Parts: sequence; C-alpha cells; structure tokens
Amino acid sequence: MNEEDINKKVFLLALLKKREDETVTDIVKTLANTGMFDLKEGRALLQELKQQQYVTDEGLTFKGIIIAQEAEAEFKL
Repeated sequence: MNEEDINKKVFLLALLKKREDETVTDIVKTLANTGMFDLKEGRALLQELKQQQYVTDEGLTFKGIIIAQEAEAEFKL
C-alpha cells in the first residue's frame, strides 16, 4: 500500500468519524493541520474522491462508507 492509498483511507475514515457540525472542508483543513498533506493536496484528494463517487459535498456516499469501514477494520489490526 502506497502513501496515496493510505491518505485516501485516512481521509475517508476521518469523514466517517466526523461530527455532525463538521463539514467536508473542515476535515480537509484538520488533516492538513496534522501535516498529512498541505491544503492544496487535500483539496485535490477531495476532488479525486468525489470523482470516484466516494464523497459528496455533504459527506460520504454509500460506496465511501463501505471503503471507510474497511479502512477502519484494517487500521485496527
């Protein structure tokens, strides 16, 4: 698994765990603040996940939820 795949999984997992009052943009900023990526890379990743139909402006799609749950199980190992 490469760094890009890990970033995608962490991003989706963060969206799965987001609070009700948080937006998708809030998650991008939060992950950028951790140093996972810079804001520009985060926005590009968000756009890529939207194109792959994992994410909408409101949050995860059903497809995104499944991948995020798989990532959560993988990271628990």
